[in-house]
Amino acid sequence: MLDYLLLVPAIILMLAGIIGCILPVIPGPSLSYLGLILLQLSRFAQFSAKFLIIMAVITIAVTMLDYVVPVWGTKKLGGSRAGIWGAGIGMVVGIFFFPPLGIILGPFIGAVIAELYKGAQFHQSLRSGMGSLVGFMAGTGLKLIASFVMTYYFIIALF
Repeated sequence: MLDYLLLVPAIILMLAGIIGCILPVIPGPSLSYLGLILLQLSRFAQFSAKFLIIMAVITIAVTMLDYVVPVWGTKKLGGSRAGIWGAGIGMVVGIFFFPPLGIILGPFIGAVIAELYKGAQFHQSLRSGMGSLVGFMAGTGLKLIASFVMTYYFIIALF
């Protein structure tokens, strides 16, 4: 009975982990990892300690990269500190006021507006916005890959 009490939240965590990869306010890979841990505590899976440590390291690395990659993308394409702040504010506004499209377009629009406000040329503002968009998409992709890998091993362990 305890095994099934652990299985249900583990499945919910795995699903929430995948959703969390797309919604920036939910820590997707961390939730997926917690799902693996709950499955480990049940009789349904016996992951090795090495596997769990590797998945923990991947989870931490992807979570850290998710904060760094959008900033790097904005800087790489010529964005300033204003563009980085604009992308962050645009992401928050987009999530709450224009979901689900605002999650993707918010950082782009925020970076462009902030760069224009700072006095940058329009084409430079667009480059900064593209950098934030590319960085956001790369971070989301990394999180999705990590969560899907954990979900794969979760499903394999169940069956």
